[in-house]
Amino acid sequence: MVLPQVFRSKAFFLSSTIAVLLSTSAIVSAQETNDENSTVVYSADYFTEYAPISAQDMINRIPGLGEGGAPPGGFGGNAASGGRGFGGGSGGSEILINGKRTAGKNNQTSELLGRISASQVNEIQIIRGSSSDLDVRGSSQVVNVILDQELASNSISYETTLDRYFDSEILPGASAALGGNSGSLNYLFNIKASSPYNHSVTREKSILGDFSQNDKIKENRIQNRDSYEVSTNLGYDINANSSVRLNALVGIEDGPTDVHRAILDLRSTPNDLTVELEDIPREKNNWEIGGDYEYRTASGNRFKLLAIANQEDIDLTRERFEVQDDGTAQKNLYLHTASITDERILRGSYTMGLAQNHDIEFGVERAQTILDSSLAYGLLSSTGTPSAATGGLVPQSVSNANSKVEEMRYEPFAIYNWAINAKLTLETTLLYESSTITQSGDVDNEREFSFVKPRIDLRYDMTPNLQLRGTIEKAVNQLSFSDFVASNDDEDNDAATQAGNAELRQQWQWKYNFRTEYRIPNDVGVLTADLFYNQHKDVIERIDVTRVETNLLSANGNIGDGWEYGMNLSASIRMGMINLPNLLVTSTLNLQDSEVTDPFLGIKRRFQNFQRGRFTTTFRHDIPSLRANWGMQYFDRVDGGMSRYDIDDIEKSVGEPAVNLFVEYVDRRGITYRFDAGALTNGRQFRDRYRYIGRASDMILEELESQHTARGTTYSFKISGNF
Repeated sequence: MVLPQVFRSKAFFLSSTIAVLLSTSAIVSAQETNDENSTVVYSADYFTEYAPISAQDMINRIPGLGEGGAPPGGFGGNAASGGRGFGGGSGGSEILINGKRTAGKNNQTSELLGRISASQVNEIQIIRGSSSDLDVRGSSQVVNVILDQELASNSISYETTLDRYFDSEILPGASAALGGNSGSLNYLFNIKASSPYNHSVTREKSILGDFSQNDKIKENRIQNRDSYEVSTNLGYDINANSSVRLNALVGIEDGPTDVHRAILDLRSTPNDLTVELEDIPREKNNWEIGGDYEYRTASGNRFKLLAIANQEDIDLTRERFEVQDDGTAQKNLYLHTASITDERILRGSYTMGLAQNHDIEFGVERAQTILDSSLAYGLLSSTGTPSAATGGLVPQSVSNANSKVEEMRYEPFAIYNWAINAKLTLETTLLYESSTITQSGDVDNEREFSFVKPRIDLRYDMTPNLQLRGTIEKAVNQLSFSDFVASNDDEDNDAATQAGNAELRQQWQWKYNFRTEYRIPNDVGVLTADLFYNQHKDVIERIDVTRVETNLLSANGNIGDGWEYGMNLSASIRMGMINLPNLLVTSTLNLQDSEVTDPFLGIKRRFQNFQRGRFTTTFRHDIPSLRANWGMQYFDRVDGGMSRYDIDDIEKSVGEPAVNLFVEYVDRRGITYRFDAGALTNGRQFRDRYRYIGRASDMILEELESQHTARGTTYSFKISGNF
């Protein structure tokens, strides 16, 4: 793989830094390593000088984790390359609380870290081995936050925010959490109110196929959301052998979007100006409840039952108006989409020892996912009868506009773990997936699928600090049910809807990964390197679903097989070699490539919207004597690979680097004051769209649109603490 010149220099810098660090004397720290299983332990005392407020503050001080830490496996891969289910493992980092995973998908363990008071944390473990005692399998490493079970007092944490955006809009936010334990009961209650805001300014200029000027467009798009969320996490030890946990979340969101679009026609003299306004109210309600029960026998065997149910209800209306010469606005587009997604998962497993250093976990998972979707589409037309159901406009026929899609999946599994010796462990997994997808409404369809999904995970601890790991697995991707039904197209002003495809199949792949991780002694830092190669089957991208040649249509569908490969390098280092041991610098470099056959042009190309690579450098500098810290994040990607191919247009995208800065101070009372400046470089995104007359394969250029979008710098001030 040939590296672009800019990334050759970055790769050289990263490799040179690693070489220098390997020859540098280690600094003294409170880090401990368990020689038996290479588990790295950070006790609560390790973080004292940093005056942390939450468990997340503690995580942020650990090399390779927290702000700027590269996720194991890197940033690479096709956007749809993730597996599904709870049994197969993700290959990335997992976070456990007291060795337990949260029984939730929206109410995740990672969200809890900012709510848990640092005073409640006894130690943080980084578990790099594989064991049947863990609540998760197949992860590169497990971060286990151990809470002080003897702490009986409550802890209340709070955070208030004030965000200022580039258009001078100022919006507040706040959250509060109550956590603690009473006897065998552990509890955490959280309430959060926020006002996420997004104001983007897009400028576009287009030329026609004969290179004459067409038009100029300036669009202001403002989304102002009011979001409220209440959640709870409960744990109860019934006795020494059994325990139960309950997690629940309820959220509501009101997120209207206002669009102002000015179109200057360059083909007329004088230039005509058209002003369009869009009003897009959006409401979202969601809830989730999850629980798990665990029982351990006297011999150490374990039975575990996990259940999750959640729902997301989204209602969106899009109305477009054209401003007339007399100042009135005439509606010319109405789109209403409503969708309710339900998910229910039940998983039971039993873990038992077979012999010394041998154990097995077996069980079954049942998952039901249901999408109930509807779409109403109206246009201003001189023919047809207007209807109140389409905002007073003339209803338009849309195929597959009202549908219900349901998937019922069963997945029996077995996970065998063998500790071959003190340094070498082998974990093998065999899962069988059987699913039925049923669609009813405008389209009636039912199909059955089955997959055998093996996985092999071999880990070798060459030393307590150096680990080598190789994995081979077959992964099946989670389908996006919105691809089955017609939906609103908010990416193209010349199109209103996107077609659905009732014949979608799951995309799946064989994944091969080799990973090395070296933890420099005495907590100097962590060096990691990943090489990966994935063989994709039934890749999902745009396909031709045209029924009438005068109305070309495309939808997401299976286009064939493809591949991707790449590498991820990461160095997270404390700068003790320049007498700044509290300066943590993390650099990551991802380089990758992919290939698939385009269904429209018949050419070999990369996956759509595929990043060829990414470079990230972050630093965090703690100054304990001042009870302060500050830092910066820099993100840049390899441009030239982000493309999207459709039936009648082709898009190519590039983007500017992003730079964020923060400063934080903790006073003697334990109150944290933090200032963030985001998108200091503006981070503009550029896109060229080539529109063609008829199919893109005919290569008759109709129009070239060149646009860039900016969101401006955002400033945020936060006050947080606990008592």
